[in-house]
Amino acid sequence: MMDMLTEHHMAAFIGLMGGIILGLAARIGRFCTLGAIEDLLYGGSSQRLRMWALAVGVAVIGSFSLMGAGLFDESQSFYLSIRWMPLASILGGLLFGYGMALSGNCGYGAIARLGGGDLRSFVIVLVMGVSTYVVLSGPLAPIRNALFEQIDVTNEIPPGLAHHASALSGLPLHWIGIAVGVLIAIAALSSSELYLDRTAMFWSVAVGLAIVSGWAGTTYVNEIGFEALPVVSHSFSAPVGETILWTMTGSLRPVSFAVGSIAGVWTGAFIGSLIKGHFRWEACEDPRELKRQIFGAAIMGAGAVIAMGCTVGQGMTAFSVLSISAPVTFIAIFAGAAFGLRQLIEGFSAAE
Repeated sequence: MMDMLTEHHMAAFIGLMGGIILGLAARIGRFCTLGAIEDLLYGGSSQRLRMWALAVGVAVIGSFSLMGAGLFDESQSFYLSIRWMPLASILGGLLFGYGMALSGNCGYGAIARLGGGDLRSFVIVLVMGVSTYVVLSGPLAPIRNALFEQIDVTNEIPPGLAHHASALSGLPLHWIGIAVGVLIAIAALSSSELYLDRTAMFWSVAVGLAIVSGWAGTTYVNEIGFEALPVVSHSFSAPVGETILWTMTGSLRPVSFAVGSIAGVWTGAFIGSLIKGHFRWEACEDPRELKRQIFGAAIMGAGAVIAMGCTVGQGMTAFSVLSISAPVTFIAIFAGAAFGLRQLIEGFSAAE
């Protein structure tokens, strides 16, 4: 296979395959973090939040199983190689959650809706991608770096919950992680609302395995190749901006896992919308709504960079290695989204 594909192509293909699964899960399985939060707060249903928890449990079990088998070196993960900054997780998560509520989708959800023909999501994806890079490496990068400098972890315990538990107890790291993953999965399945819905369970497990496939695939490419490509899994903040840049300058930069992942989610969502018969072109007829969505997308991009991830990057991928930042960021995202949804639904302050 290496004779036909470069290492960059292989990484992009791995991202594409996992992304297709994620796109199908969004359109067919209705896997959506904002939708889960809205259902819990205003619909009286915890099923979609339990779907998210089951996916996290599967991802944790799979990731730590890879570690135990020597197929994934977690120290190469971005989430465990950078010093954790509590304020960044909280502030970035709040900004991301609030922006997600205003725009009506996170980056992952916007790409999935775009696959179903929603042109409003095209605007959200573009604005979020540009906003991400403005804060990541553009004009606002010096300010972000001064306030939230990303410092590599060297001779310290990696900022992971299982890593600290292993250091304190002396128990094998992978067994601790697998046990935590099993407990999360059991908690998710503790209500008949989820375990009686086999379709929801199937797509939850599929999402978790898609995250694991990213770690396994990029580790494999990193080990057999010579390019020293990063070991990553799915996220939809900085990769959106990277995909935009690659689309414009593809002859100058190699394709990457991130580009494959974004393309995969769009492809999977497109296929899923056709299967469900939901594909239709949609556009925004209300300028005030579009203005709110653009504003929300810009806030999301900035928040994702500060928090070092989005609902998938922190809420799923960082959670799969039990990074300390993951639960803190997700709680902050939840709080920010709850505030934004209340603003929109109950109208205590007009978002115009």
